[in-house]
Amino acid sequence: MIFAWIRFGLCALCLITAMVCFTAAVLGANRFGFIMNRVHAGGVGDTLGLFLVALSILLGDGFHMGELKLGFIIIFMWFTSPVSSHVLIQVEYFTNPHLYDHVKREIPEMETEEEK
Repeated sequence: MIFAWIRFGLCALCLITAMVCFTAAVLGANRFGFIMNRVHAGGVGDTLGLFLVALSILLGDGFHMGELKLGFIIIFMWFTSPVSSHVLIQVEYFTNPHLYDHVKREIPEMETEEEK
């Protein structure tokens, strides 16, 4: 009986922490002025919040075949969320002409055939 209450408490703690992560992601995406900060806040909060929700489901329901599928979804999200954030930042970096005021980029000089 006590184990069920401990499991319930851990499940509730994970859900509350996930709600805090999602709230921080939403506030960060709305309050930050710089686009790279916005994408970072959304990506990190989304990924961590999703992991905590999945952990809460796993703790609350126990391990079944459905939770294995949930684990694969979490692994998929952990790999694709940073990649999609990186692609969004690259698009913004190369298409926004005002971004060069905030971010300094060093372009390596190309060696010519005569210098080699």
